[in-house]
Amino acid sequence: MTRRTEIRGIARDTLHFILEASRSSHPLEFIGLLRPYEDVIAEVLLIPGSEASDHSATLRFDMVPLTAGAVGTVHSHPSPTPLPSQEDLFFFSRHGHLHIIAAYPYTEASWRCYDGAGHERALAVLDIELPDDYLGDDDPWAEEGEA
Repeated sequence: MTRRTEIRGIARDTLHFILEASRSSHPLEFIGLLRPYEDVIAEVLLIPGSEASDHSATLRFDMVPLTAGAVGTVHSHPSPTPLPSQEDLFFFSRHGHLHIIAAYPYTEASWRCYDGAGHERALAVLDIELPDDYLGDDDPWAEEGEA
């Protein structure tokens, strides 16, 4: 994970991506990393080799790019309960400081955000437009001189 960045919210488009990915994965869990643009969660990184079942999901941290800049994780629960399990709490304590659980039926009312200790925290949903080049210097795919 990256240096601690105070996050003020999540872009509505990013939240909609999370909810749709969770719906598409149902009844299996969905999992990814959360990446900010400045102080807003703007992107979900999907990690190759991640595995999911109807009761858990696993990230392959050996496949995470060194330039990922993630501040936490996101995963879904195929049940209507967005509360973290004991396994989730253990995972949260080791992988970032902001974690989202999207629960069935994967609506704007069925997700929660938690800190690294598993305490629920507020996360505003923001209607913002990200600039086309928001990856800037952190873009691992930029050609030399583009970033």
